[in-house]
Amino acid sequence: MASEISDMTAVTAPPTEGGAAPRDGSGRPRDAREERRGRWRSRRYRWDVKAMPYAFVSPFFLFFAAFGLFPLIYTGWSSFYRVELTNLDAREFVGFHNYTRLLEDEFFWNALKNTFTIGVISTVPQLLIALGLAHLLNYKLRGSTFFRVAMLTPYATSVAAATLVFTLMFGTDYGMINWALEHLGFSHHIDWRAGTWSSQIAVSSIVIWRWTGYNTLIYLAAMQAVPHDLYESAALDGASRWQQFRHVTIPMLRPTILFTIVVSTIGATQLFGEPFLFGGPGGEKGGSSHQFQTLGLYLYEQGWTNYHLGRASAIAWAMFLILLLIAAINGLVARWLRKNHEG
Repeated sequence: MASEISDMTAVTAPPTEGGAAPRDGSGRPRDAREERRGRWRSRRYRWDVKAMPYAFVSPFFLFFAAFGLFPLIYTGWSSFYRVELTNLDAREFVGFHNYTRLLEDEFFWNALKNTFTIGVISTVPQLLIALGLAHLLNYKLRGSTFFRVAMLTPYATSVAAATLVFTLMFGTDYGMINWALEHLGFSHHIDWRAGTWSSQIAVSSIVIWRWTGYNTLIYLAAMQAVPHDLYESAALDGASRWQQFRHVTIPMLRPTILFTIVVSTIGATQLFGEPFLFGGPGGEKGGSSHQFQTLGLYLYEQGWTNYHLGRASAIAWAMFLILLLIAAINGLVARWLRKNHEG
């Protein structure tokens, strides 16, 4: 009997100080389980910190791969084949024939020349006007917020609506432009679509109207980042407003000006909507004599009017190579400006 009591006491007695740790139903010490949970939380936190940024940016790369990278690669592959839109399954490998044919195609060189001239006519006045407007808006004006919002109105307007209005304005018989020129003493009505320079000026005016406000706000943001101490020092030296603009504002805006030049040049290379809608029926031809046909219109004509998808793919890659060349020139000019500034 005494031995049974001693055995029961040994079982029910609490552990002495320094004895075994409490155990749960699983038979494992609680401290070990908490330590394991802590390690798991720490590991999960490290995964979260490392992986979540990639998870947040992954939608962009997925959409870019589906709608940007894949079409680019597929277009490059198709440029080495003779393939027609009417029979996509019939492909004939021709190598670089589509590219060499472009070098002998007068319509390609005509489209390239028109793209260059329209780009110059639209980009140079656009950026000069935007620079002047940004300089005016940089001063304290009443209702400056209204003017800044108004600058974005043309950019928010659709290409179709803007081109329709400008097409009516450049009408031969009842257009507002010819009406104004008639009151200025020009009795002859200009057929804006028929002439080479007249049609290119008309198309360029649409581009200027749509993108001047956008570039104005870019210049304005860059001007507001210029330290006021530079203007105060120039004013103390006796510099006028014009001299401050030339010797302070312009040098500080060189990177921004270079950026807008490159972006405008890329946009001019890809110009499509304005000349296409301005040309009316058969607008992809760029006029009766292809007088304002751009590279974008020539690509559309070859691919969707003449059904030559192989040639259209070669034109697309030629445009892509031109854009790469522009980007390379931009990098060289930026490096040269940086070296001069540091020197």
